[in-house]
Amino acid sequence: DGVVEIFLGDYVDRGPQSRQVIDMLRADPSHDGERICLMGNHEDILLDFLDDPEILVLWLQNGGGPTLDSYGIVPPAEVGASTMKTMRDQLRDALGEQFGFLKGLKTSHIEGDYLFVHAGIRPGVALADQDPQDLMWIREAFLRHPGPHSHCVVHGHTPVDKPVVQRSRIDIDTGAVASGVLTCLVLEDETRRFLA
Repeated sequence: DGVVEIFLGDYVDRGPQSRQVIDMLRADPSHDGERICLMGNHEDILLDFLDDPEILVLWLQNGGGPTLDSYGIVPPAEVGASTMKTMRDQLRDALGEQFGFLKGLKTSHIEGDYLFVHAGIRPGVALADQDPQDLMWIREAFLRHPGPHSHCVVHGHTPVDKPVVQRSRIDIDTGAVASGVLTCLVLEDETRRFLA
């Protein structure tokens, strides 16, 4: 079997090179395996902005400025209804083929005994019935759940100093946007190891 690369989301808003990150993810992998890109809450906000330009200020408060800048779009000093729509239209044009990539991102992926999601799952809800918003946004209800899940959940979204490995979940979000440390979980046969 080939290598399967799984990315957990938040490709935009987390630094000055959002456009370049998406270009890298869209490029062919440097191996014979498969690349799976999941949607994070920051891609969700970007897509929401494209649907509803009135959330521009919310998006800018959550890191949207550097993303816009990576597409050559400068937010105006004064944000009004017409400028919101103009910026939305500019971003939609600048995204080009990346728009289809973003719209096509999945919210979960199962590989063996592992479930990969951006944020977590709603405890007690069957996988088929999970709300996509929970998969991208959930925190406390998932993190505080002491019991097992149907799969070991590999997730990000909640920054930690070092990977957290529990019986039912593994958090690999080491807060690269602030710490500069990006963590990768390598699963081979029955073994687990981390690259940072």
